[in-house]
Amino acid sequence: MSPITHVEGRRLSLTNLEKIVYPATGTTKGEVVHYYATTAATLLPHLHDRPVSFLRYPDGPDGQMFFTKNVPPGTPAWVTTSEVPSSTAESRRQVLVQDMPSLVWAVNLVVELHTPQWTTASPRVADRLVLDLDPGAPATIVDCCAAALWLRDRLRADGLRAFAKTSGSKGLHLLARIEPTPSAEVTAYAKSVAVEAEHAHPDRIVHRMTKALRPGKVFIDYSQNAAAKTTAAPYTLRARPLPTASSPVTWQEVADCADPGELDFLFTDTTARLARDGDLLAPLLDEDLAAPLPGARG
Repeated sequence: MSPITHVEGRRLSLTNLEKIVYPATGTTKGEVVHYYATTAATLLPHLHDRPVSFLRYPDGPDGQMFFTKNVPPGTPAWVTTSEVPSSTAESRRQVLVQDMPSLVWAVNLVVELHTPQWTTASPRVADRLVLDLDPGAPATIVDCCAAALWLRDRLRADGLRAFAKTSGSKGLHLLARIEPTPSAEVTAYAKSVAVEAEHAHPDRIVHRMTKALRPGKVFIDYSQNAAAKTTAAPYTLRARPLPTASSPVTWQEVADCADPGELDFLFTDTTARLARDGDLLAPLLDEDLAAPLPGARG
């Protein structure tokens, strides 16, 4: 029988808590659930009102994975959902992870959490800009850091304050709070910055996804600003061989990075980092810090 727990008045059935999800570290599903429960106060504001997509990996990173945007079968009635416009004629419903019970229910499914750059209040109107820096081997996150510093200064020249986090995989994400702007305009601006970065550093940076162009370079994926695209949420665990978390980092850490392992954070590192730095991405939650996107209508 699955253990029953009560979370903020909601009755939850948690399954297979002793199951090893990450064989390389012996990390159990129970430890994964505990991580999210203890990180919830910091994580939840970054999910609030954003339709969540799930990358499910119930048998660990070596098992079957499947990405879903639709509300999973068996979702409790008390979990908030929202109708989300689709690129097709039909809309769909997606989960909103608004509180601790919803978060614990979701991570019991063993998921990565992904969100768009807009909220349900204004679908397809972004309040964040994101640049996903993905290294093509033999390039590493060290090369991403060099690109990130250039991009930080370039965005700053346009009045945008960028923040960095590890993807939890191989690269970095840069994010900036912006005034509400149609996603298509944000994508166009992000592309222009990526193209400029490639022109400035053609030997190190590429803005096109073509795989043949990417070995040894940092691919700046600007397309995650598109309304239909999503990005791994801050603090989410990733379906990687090790239980890495998408972790906010300081610009000093970015500047000092000389070895990929320096920015490879496991979920067990999060508590100490939050105690030391707090939420480095908290400014992304402050509407008063939203900057206008150059050339955008807002």
